[in-house]
Amino acid sequence: MKEKATSFDIAHRAGVSQSTVSRALNNSSLVSQQTRDRIVKIARELNYKVDKNASNLRKQKSNTLALLLFEDPTTDDSLINPFFLSMLGSITRACSNAGFDLLVSFQNMEDDWHAEYEDSNKADGIILLGYGDYRSYRSKLARLEEQGTRFVRWGAPDKDQPGVNIGCDNYQGGMLITKHLIDQGYTNIAFIGECGEQAPEFKARYEGYCEALKAHQLSDSLNLQYDAFSTETSGHNAMRTILSSGTHPHAIVCASDLIAIGVLDAIRDAGLKVPEDIAVVGYDNIPVSAYTSPGLTTVRQNTTKAGELLVNTLIKAINKQAIHDYLMPAELIIRRSCGAR
Repeated sequence: MKEKATSFDIAHRAGVSQSTVSRALNNSSLVSQQTRDRIVKIARELNYKVDKNASNLRKQKSNTLALLLFEDPTTDDSLINPFFLSMLGSITRACSNAGFDLLVSFQNMEDDWHAEYEDSNKADGIILLGYGDYRSYRSKLARLEEQGTRFVRWGAPDKDQPGVNIGCDNYQGGMLITKHLIDQGYTNIAFIGECGEQAPEFKARYEGYCEALKAHQLSDSLNLQYDAFSTETSGHNAMRTILSSGTHPHAIVCASDLIAIGVLDAIRDAGLKVPEDIAVVGYDNIPVSAYTSPGLTTVRQNTTKAGELLVNTLIKAINKQAIHDYLMPAELIIRRSCGAR
């Protein structure tokens, strides 16, 4: 007896993926009309019938949440920023407490994650973690919203961005830690970290730093900004550039703890001491920041609360309850890397 045709048979004939066939046969707007027509024609030729039972099963809840991580350059093989490792643990616990499984995967910007989870019913909703510059994938977020996929994103709320965002008040954090340095007597304060549109979290921290300087009539320091990505190497190189100029600021505000760790190393290499010669502060309060030499003054983003908010907000969306953006306050963590001047 001749075997029934499958969606994989259609995909092979059409030269597309099986997920594209599934989308086309479900009249998804993600597939062009030309491709959809070709797939429907092949399905008819193969006498393919959609399995209604399977289709109905796919529409049921999977009781699973998907966590999509964006890869970061790291000094180890994890390719996960240490800050997000802490949040990953919190998200996992929050899912367990809520009775949900968690599916974790890396996704590149080029991948088709904006459609895959909706069609395959792998998960009831999506958490996006580590996707800093949303402009590069805004169209995918808009498509998720259009097709009714539930998703939340870690990042600063933005009125122009689709979906709901849970984040920390980076502007307040940048202002808080800069004001702490000023209160300790530092007046010549530099900022190391990207501050362009492509790095919205760093940009907000820089703007908070600028506001604190202006509020204390220290605007002359505003030209002391040096670009660095969130890696130790980038921070080290930026600090070497500062030191090679022949002069150096009294204090450094780093846009992340990873940058600050590189800065500390560069200062040691130059035979200088922290905080006696230069004070250094970071941002994120990653676990290692308590064990640098000296311990790093930094800004804490509450990763435990963040994970709970991301999971609980997404579950509310899945249950068709009202959800909204949430901005957590930042918290100053004082250690020995900046003493009174």
